[in-house]
Amino acid sequence: MDRTDSAAGRLAGQLAAPRASALLEAMRPRQWSKNVFVFAGIVFAGRLFDVRAELRVLAAFAVFCVASSSVYLANDVADRASDAHHPLKRLRAVASGRLSPTLAGAASALLGAIAVVAAALLNRATLALVLAYLLSTLAYSFWLKRLFLVDVMIVAAGFVLRAVAGAAVIDAEISPWLLVCSFLLALFLALGKRRAELVLLGEDAGSHRPALGHYSLPLVDSWLTALSGATIVSYAIYTQSPRTVEHFGTTNLLYTVPFVIYALFRYQQHILRQDAGGDPGSLLMQDRSLWLALLGWAVTAAAVIYR
Repeated sequence: MDRTDSAAGRLAGQLAAPRASALLEAMRPRQWSKNVFVFAGIVFAGRLFDVRAELRVLAAFAVFCVASSSVYLANDVADRASDAHHPLKRLRAVASGRLSPTLAGAASALLGAIAVVAAALLNRATLALVLAYLLSTLAYSFWLKRLFLVDVMIVAAGFVLRAVAGAAVIDAEISPWLLVCSFLLALFLALGKRRAELVLLGEDAGSHRPALGHYSLPLVDSWLTALSGATIVSYAIYTQSPRTVEHFGTTNLLYTVPFVIYALFRYQQHILRQDAGGDPGSLLMQDRSLWLALLGWAVTAAAVIYR
């Protein structure tokens, strides 16, 4: 009897391990890097070395990691049929059958509940923003992603909500120009992903997702060019706006603009000439010059803000 129980236990463990691995994969921890927008508020508020503020922002970052994983799971459940015919997404845990929709849905609900409760423990503003993020992204997963232009704008809005939450959790104000810049940058990245999908799927793009049928490479390319310019201009205006100059007591934040220009143009080169952009995180990790540009921006900004 003991041998039978032991064998059953080993079998259960062997069956549970692949499910746990598939669940973790579907939570997409590699995508948690998108939540770094939460740190914009504390950096530009000049409170990066305020330990209490750091802990609260780290907590908000963790909340958005949990919330985004909840949404990723819900999205995979909603898209499992179409993902099964996608050349890359068919390998996802739910679409490939390695993770059941029931388990993924239950995990999504649990993670969403954890995110809401944790946000409520921080403050009301963070709770409201996390709820707005969850509701808007769930609406995107089940409906809004089918609407032309609305799909990418909802994705971009999610990044702005992250940035606002990072400021709200420490009761800091955030410049409207910085929010505009964040939205334009996020829209630029979202359209870069749409372009990668158009290249990958070709003429079948519209059949995979109705909204993709309304996009075209020339149209998206023109928008990317306009958005890169608009992002640079909005950031430059932020660095020289009266509110920013008064807050930091200097106009020297302007010296961070060249790094932004280089990084955006370099990223756009990858999108337009190498048909990259489908995974911004991977592209960033693979391009050393992009890393150096971001490092240069961070060091220069820190020298100006925390001089």
